[in-house]
Amino acid sequence: MNEVYLCLGGNLGNCLVTFEQVCTLIEQTVGKVKKQSSLYQSQAWGMEGAPDFLNQVIMVETKISEEELLIFLLEIEKKLGRERTETTMYQSRLIDIDVLFFNKKIIKTKTLEIPHPRLYLRKFVLEPLNEIAPNFIHPVLNKSISELLKLCPDTGQVKKLSHVI
Repeated sequence: MNEVYLCLGGNLGNCLVTFEQVCTLIEQTVGKVKKQSSLYQSQAWGMEGAPDFLNQVIMVETKISEEELLIFLLEIEKKLGRERTETTMYQSRLIDIDVLFFNKKIIKTKTLEIPHPRLYLRKFVLEPLNEIAPNFIHPVLNKSISELLKLCPDTGQVKKLSHVI
């Protein structure tokens, strides 16, 4: 069984409902959602004047491969209204699902890079990840998530919200 950590993010529409739909669709297509962090609110990273984002990290157990996982996640994003564009600029979005870790694998292909290459720079990812997996060791950086959070250069405010899905 594969253990996968995913970060859900969005800043358009009703993110609470969207995250619930993501978890339902993941359970139908990918595998069992075993852990869910609280919801976290943060300013839009790298975007001026955009609405705040909500983020949540989930851990999923799955039998599928990392390539199949990516296909299913892109289909889920599309089904929930995500429109991908060719721009490299950060944009507001209904849903974004990032693969943070797939077991302890290190993968770098044209379409997929695991662990997520910038997760250690993003407090909005590390805070919820630390809530559910503080002792998980990053397979490239060889540091625990709690250590990475302490070392994170991101000074943005990340606020844990009281409601959980």
